[in-house]
This record gives sequence, structure tokens and C-alpha cells, in this order.
Amino acid sequence: MNSVVLIGRLTRDPELRYTSGTQMAVATFTVAIDRPVRAGGEKQTDFPRVTVFGKQAENCEKFLAKGRLVGVQGRLQTGSYTNKDGATVYTTDVVADRVEFLEWGDKPQGSSSFSTSGSTSQGSGAESAPAGFSAIDEDIPF
Repeated sequence: MNSVVLIGRLTRDPELRYTSGTQMAVATFTVAIDRPVRAGGEKQTDFPRVTVFGKQAENCEKFLAKGRLVGVQGRLQTGSYTNKDGATVYTTDVVADRVEFLEWGDKPQGSSSFSTSGSTSQGSGAESAPAGFSAIDEDIPF
């Protein structure tokens, strides 16, 4: 079984490119995920690289920004390449089947930084859902 589920914050804005030939969208980004800390232990963080394909990749580039909280479901994939010094470099990436945007809002224009002011207050109306989606009523009784 090869299954991965991650929740973390983007370390930078997603990069979008298109494959030659089929012109399929491919987005890549890195998420920061804190490891559980044992008593007296030092905080450690992992930075897995995530690759997303198709329409979902275009949505990631359009709606995600550095600092946003995201959930990723997919699989691990290993690879290798030869760097400019002739050494073989091994890679491990997460190929996402599903990306959940856990924080909403318009992507900042002209800046890659993300401000969280007002984004966590319930019922403020400060966050907007993307086209085709409706905002959730935060006053649900359960």
C-alpha cells in the first residue's frame, strides 16, 4: 500500500508549468509539517515536495499562496537524476491525488506573502470562496 495524507503550510507559492505534447498542467509546492515533539525534545519539521496534475494543479496555482494551510492525499514516488557534478541525486516526492484548501481567501497580488489577519475569525465574512462554490455558514449548531 502506498498512501500518504499530510496537513501543512506552503513554504512558497505553487509553481505551475505545462508538459510538452499533451499540455497537461503540473504544479509543484513544498509544505512544512511539524513532527510531534517528545517531552524535552527539540521541534523538528519536514518539508516534502508535492506534485499535482491537471485542473487540480491549475486550481492550486490560482488559490494557494505561501503560508496557507493545505491537506494533501496521494502517494510517494521516488526518482533520481544526475546533477551538474555528475553525482546521482535521489528524490522522494508526494504525487497528490487530492488537495484540500484548508484556508480560503484571495491570493495576494504582487506579493508572495500571506497575511492571516482576520482569516481565523468565524463569521467575519473576510474570506471568499472560489467561483462555483458557496461560503459555509459558520453558525452551524454542531
